[in-house]
Amino acid sequence: QVQLVESGGGFVQPGGSLTLSCTASGLTISKYAVTWHRQAPGKERELVALISTSGSVTDYANSVKGRSTISRDNAKDTVYLQMDSLKPEDTAVYYCKVNGLQGPIWGQGTQVTVSS
Repeated sequence: QVQLVESGGGFVQPGGSLTLSCTASGLTISKYAVTWHRQAPGKERELVALISTSGSVTDYANSVKGRSTISRDNAKDTVYLQMDSLKPEDTAVYYCKVNGLQGPIWGQGTQVTVSS
């Protein structure tokens, strides 16, 4: 069964850091570019970051640029999203995605809550 599983979310105070993980099973993640997305309550899902298959190309939404780092460990079939200097507006469910041969594959999401 092809599956993406996110982990690492949680509750953090403003200014804090979290590292999210996206681990694949049933597919070789090294063959795919991976994107992270987030969806806050009442808002549309938005693209946060992307990474190429080799990791040599990355890009970020302006809202997280300079505060986030996307990386991958293909040997572990895992992609990471490190987020620093977190703000309350970063509160959302974070999802990873790959574009599989038969369509997009999404994880179930991990909740990030930033609050004092």
